[in-house]
Amino acid sequence: MQTAKQIRSSFIDFFKDKSHEFVPSSPIVPANDETLLFANAGMNQFKDVFLGLVQPEYPRAVNSQKCLRVSGKHNDLEEVGKDSYHHTFFEMLGNWSFDDYFKAETIEWAWDLLTKVWGIDPSRLWATIFAGDPADRLPRDDEAAELWTKVTPIPADRVVAFGKKDNFWEMGDSGPCGPCSELHIDLGPDACDMKDVQGHKCQVNAGCARYIELWNLVFIEFNRQSNGELVPLSAKYVDTGAGLERIVAVLQNKRSNYDTDLFMPIIDRASEMTGHKYASKLGSSTDNAFRVVADHVRSLVFAITDGATPSNEGRGYVIRRILRRASRFGRELGMHEPFIYKLVPVVVDCLGDAFGEIAERADYVSTVVEAEEENFGKTLDRGIEIFATAAKRAVQTGESTISGEDAFQLYDTYGFPLDLTELMAEERRLKVDTAKFEELMGQQRERARAAQKSDSLIAVLTDTELPTTEDVHKYHADHCDSTMIGWIDGEGFKKDGRIEAGAAAGIVLDKTCFYAEAGGQIGDCGVIESDAGRFVVDDTVRIANCVIHRGKVVEGYFDIGQSVRAVVSKDRNAIKKNHTATHLLQWALQQVLGSSVFQQGSFVGPDYLRFDLTYPKAPTSKQLRQVEELVREKIAADLPVTWTVMPKGQAQKLGAMALFGEKYGDEVRVVALGAEDKNRIDEAFSREFCGGTHVDRLASIGGFKIIKEESISAGVRRITALTGSGLTAYLGKASDIVDELSAMLKVPSEALVDRVAQLLKDNKDLSKKLKTATRAAGSDAVTEAKVLLEKSEKIGQTSVVIGRLSPTAIERGREAVDMLRKKAKSAAIILGFDDDGRATLLAGMTDDVVAKGLKAGDIVKAIAPIVDGGGGGRPQMAQAGGKDPEKIEDALAKAAELVREKLSG
Repeated sequence: MQTAKQIRSSFIDFFKDKSHEFVPSSPIVPANDETLLFANAGMNQFKDVFLGLVQPEYPRAVNSQKCLRVSGKHNDLEEVGKDSYHHTFFEMLGNWSFDDYFKAETIEWAWDLLTKVWGIDPSRLWATIFAGDPADRLPRDDEAAELWTKVTPIPADRVVAFGKKDNFWEMGDSGPCGPCSELHIDLGPDACDMKDVQGHKCQVNAGCARYIELWNLVFIEFNRQSNGELVPLSAKYVDTGAGLERIVAVLQNKRSNYDTDLFMPIIDRASEMTGHKYASKLGSSTDNAFRVVADHVRSLVFAITDGATPSNEGRGYVIRRILRRASRFGRELGMHEPFIYKLVPVVVDCLGDAFGEIAERADYVSTVVEAEEENFGKTLDRGIEIFATAAKRAVQTGESTISGEDAFQLYDTYGFPLDLTELMAEERRLKVDTAKFEELMGQQRERARAAQKSDSLIAVLTDTELPTTEDVHKYHADHCDSTMIGWIDGEGFKKDGRIEAGAAAGIVLDKTCFYAEAGGQIGDCGVIESDAGRFVVDDTVRIANCVIHRGKVVEGYFDIGQSVRAVVSKDRNAIKKNHTATHLLQWALQQVLGSSVFQQGSFVGPDYLRFDLTYPKAPTSKQLRQVEELVREKIAADLPVTWTVMPKGQAQKLGAMALFGEKYGDEVRVVALGAEDKNRIDEAFSREFCGGTHVDRLASIGGFKIIKEESISAGVRRITALTGSGLTAYLGKASDIVDELSAMLKVPSEALVDRVAQLLKDNKDLSKKLKTATRAAGSDAVTEAKVLLEKSEKIGQTSVVIGRLSPTAIERGREAVDMLRKKAKSAAIILGFDDDGRATLLAGMTDDVVAKGLKAGDIVKAIAPIVDGGGGGRPQMAQAGGKDPEKIEDALAKAAELVREKLSG
């Protein structure tokens, strides 16, 4: 039996033997493409080629692309676990032709690989072709139909035609598109999962699991314009995609993708951890949970490796949802503590050979996942409380249905997938208003679409070959003479005509000294002037190899062919200082915190710099001071800054650092700090791949100060710092504050710290005295507890003492619990009170109650989230604290419910 690794390699080798260039997978988090949350198809990295914006580097290509389908129309998240073939993360095997070969070779090679190389029985294969579409005035794809029977032995009755939905591929609402031809395999009658559906007939595209798609062959030959019309492209392309997971399942003779060696090592490890056995059954809640966890941990490893981090927006929100869904299904396997992070090494063992980056960042990924799991444990408990309230409301109203609004809140706020809410509702013999839920989901999707950033320039440039801009001048000049060769407006790229005063446009020059936004450095601002007009540049961007100056004509006009002068804003000098300082900062961080520190992102502007790094905890004040000192030492040494262009492999051998997830060409620009010239770059103390602008010598930076360090997500820290004039202004303000405080406190500046420290100590002492006096004047907690005991209910021989005390100190509360345990002989005790503005919950159980399975620690863990807190302890005694004392009564009510349920059971 072939392994997944061998199957992947045989696909790539097959096409390499046919003169295809192997192109490594692009990152799952697309670089410089905010229109796409995650790479969801192999063609994503070739998007500019299909749009006609750049010329392909090679006529043929092959790869295995990392894909994640969890948003938009490609969203398989809720289906994962229910069947044998849906996934969030998967590998897409693909081959491409860029105006080279077309349908005949594509069809013949796909058939040969499946039947001759991989040995699939030809009699099990079916082919589909495009049936045509009258609305688009497209005929049936007879060419593909004839080729199937001409270049392969497949009979004509196994070549079937389908409409636009199944056999016409489109990049989006507009853009490149074309008919496609799919290969399906018949897995036999036993594979059908719709035998009980009346009137169902097993056939291709009938919806059952007997016939599954193996490979989609897309023939891109049209461009869908914004008005919906189709026009032929100037070039024809081939884009094919075959899901590795399905191919492996077929070749390993497995009924389920999850039974292959891509998933079973993960499932086996999860089985060891949980004590549950995986039986590969559909409809089993235990097996569903195994499939969800195995799928989702793969997604998490690849997405977090490539730069996504859990958060409340965009890509981060999707990753958080995936992790929370896996965590919740882990509870189906009895896992109430973080465990998913322990599966990260197994994913690396399975896929690290093909994708070395996941091995490099495994420790970081584990740290992020573990931290997010711990946080969700608290949120999940609160979500269960919300569900209980919603269920109670449903019963009280007599509807026996959880409202769509409640289900959506659980989904949106607490990460509860709809199928989980339905499962919990079913356990209480309730239903869920899924129609309303879907309505609210639709509204959310519309809001997301409206908020999603799209580049209007790209939208109007489909099938437009833009000119290449000579922009090397950005590295050594802040002004240059040039010629205007075109501009872009809402109608597209213009090569002739005039733009008048007041018009907003993107001007294209034959050469420029403006830097286009990239690598964290903002695009330059400035002006473009001519004898006839003045254009203010607000931003500079790059599309393919073309630099576009975006702004507005404020005076006169501009004509094509006009001689102009491009002048960059004075902000350029401040940006250069901040950019070089980020290189210094990364070097210093690795010296102080260790080589495991990676750059996660950056922002380089004129006013400040921001640097995101991977690190599991907050650096100490001492460590940050050490970092600042190292940077300042290098600035004071006034070492040179040089750069050179070299082959990527040579740069990597020199140890030059690359931004993780960034796509680089065969040749890269390396910026070196400390080398006397570019021929001695190996002597530099810092070497980085970088296309940005920098100072010539480090002393030009003029100083360095970290003004903020914070966490932006689990395992990712953010440092904000100042240099140059921004630092001078900051220090000037700080000096003014010191002078004002010195005058106010009547002490010299050098004595300010001691004076403020003494004031804080005096204030703390006074607060303690006030608190002690207030508590002494308050009621006696022990006395109140005795009253609660006298009024308590009994379940059997056990007194259930639950109630709220007057505000008191936690020591007095513990005394009350100890008194009750001794006095009542058999008791379950939960007390709540306000302790200096915070909610405090105490639980105590006598040994006989603990023997019945009722533990103090379990109770406080369950009720602490209600007061927005947490806690724990021993079975006999536990405590919790929270931020919301107004919810103490709710927490005690929940505690009473749990105690009665346990003691009455």
